[in-house]
Amino acid sequence: MSVVLTVLAGAITLYLIVIYNVLKGRRCTSSVNIKGKTAIVTGVTFTVNVRLLLPLCAGSNTGIGKATALDLARRGARVILACRHKEKAEAAVYDIRRESGNNEVMFMQLDLGSLKSVRAFSKTFLETEPRLDLLINNAGVMGSGYTKDGFGVAFGVNHLGHFLLTNLLLERLQQCTPSRVVTVSALLHRLGAVDCSLLLSEKDLVWSQSAWLYAIRSYCNSKLCNVLFTRELANRLGGTGVTCYSLHPGVVYTEFLRNMHAWQRFFLLPVAKLFFLDTEAGCQTTLHCALEVGIEPLSGRYFSSCRPQQVGSQGRDDSLANKLWEVSESFGLTG
Repeated sequence: MSVVLTVLAGAITLYLIVIYNVLKGRRCTSSVNIKGKTAIVTGVTFTVNVRLLLPLCAGSNTGIGKATALDLARRGARVILACRHKEKAEAAVYDIRRESGNNEVMFMQLDLGSLKSVRAFSKTFLETEPRLDLLINNAGVMGSGYTKDGFGVAFGVNHLGHFLLTNLLLERLQQCTPSRVVTVSALLHRLGAVDCSLLLSEKDLVWSQSAWLYAIRSYCNSKLCNVLFTRELANRLGGTGVTCYSLHPGVVYTEFLRNMHAWQRFFLLPVAKLFFLDTEAGCQTTLHCALEVGIEPLSGRYFSSCRPQQVGSQGRDDSLANKLWEVSESFGLTG
């Protein structure tokens, strides 16, 4: 019996070590106060309705965005929740104000699946807000379907919407240096590919195929776009005082189970509870990239668990990053 208990205790200890030191990741240790600064966080509510929503999108959805905004509000920042759904966003504003004690939290409508909406949001922001110190490109979706402008939904929302938003707000970021752009990518960028010729012909990075396979591949490709965008943005902003970072937040247990069948929830809920990050843990790398002092020389790098990490081979391709920028510019800035 004692042997069994010893083995059981050892297994539990090993589990705790793995969960809390590996899977659960590191925490942002910055204690910086950012009172007087302004931050935008996209994707505090889901940005688009898609025909197929998959659990892997938990890397950058509602829970992480709200947790990020709450932490920034607690540090004294003026926080703009840039979301599509007014009612959900206003509820999030209420919660964050109540929990943080900071009334400088507000909602501004933004649908990243519409370039017109991105332009309208940027115009309103620039007319009403004198500062922008942190732009957190957090929103992310996985699904089939198309944006209002005819782009594949993952490419259109996860990359192109954020690309246009960042470019339209770049001058304000440069006026408030030192400032930062933080873009939530995912480990799945390693499975992605960017074919610019396909993008130009199809306004997407995946040929038509089954909805399930399409959703997975397009998501991976869009997350690679996030990495390449950050790399090229850093190259273009060198010496300006604006730094930028992409990151993997971890696999996060948020609201994705609501979109699944009962039998799927039955099997996945225990796994999610045991192995996935909660929303507070899931926003730690975002906060590290937004707040940590001394990481400015790492602009353009990709982070995971609050540490710089190597990206996949395509994610290190400067010529591909430049080409993606040029194609995105033709779609977003002049389209």
